[in-house]
Amino acid sequence: MRRDYFELAVEHIDWVETDAEPAKPQVYIDFHGPADPLRERLTGTDGELLDAGETDVAFRLQSDHERDPDATGVVGVTNRHTGDFVLELNESAADVLRFIRAAREYGRASDGDGRYRVEIDVDGESVVAYEKETFLVYDAEGNLLRHESLIPPGVEL
Repeated sequence: MRRDYFELAVEHIDWVETDAEPAKPQVYIDFHGPADPLRERLTGTDGELLDAGETDVAFRLQSDHERDPDATGVVGVTNRHTGDFVLELNESAADVLRFIRAAREYGRASDGDGRYRVEIDVDGESVVAYEKETFLVYDAEGNLLRHESLIPPGVEL
């Protein structure tokens, strides 16, 4: 599937910078392409849609975001059991890292019901929604950037 078939929108991240009431950050990924291949990737071997625990969300930088203010990267959702990519899309590093910061701050302020929500839609129709606590960030060489990642307390990688 082509990366340009996906559009990403976020909500509830500005409160961190304005000291407003905390709200769970949400990311909406809308797919505008042939629906069957995406639905197949979102389906496990049991024929059911993957649940939150069966998916991982990560961001792979394409350049050094500390040196390049226009750095970009690839957001990926993967099937945890197979390691296969469910979807990938290009995004600004600054935007993704801002989202992760909001999710981290929400986790500190919330009751622990997930730090952010991901909804994957096909042409505006919700297919799956996940409550997630982990969002891993990797540099261009594939090394985990722990200080940039969202990792729940007590989780060892």
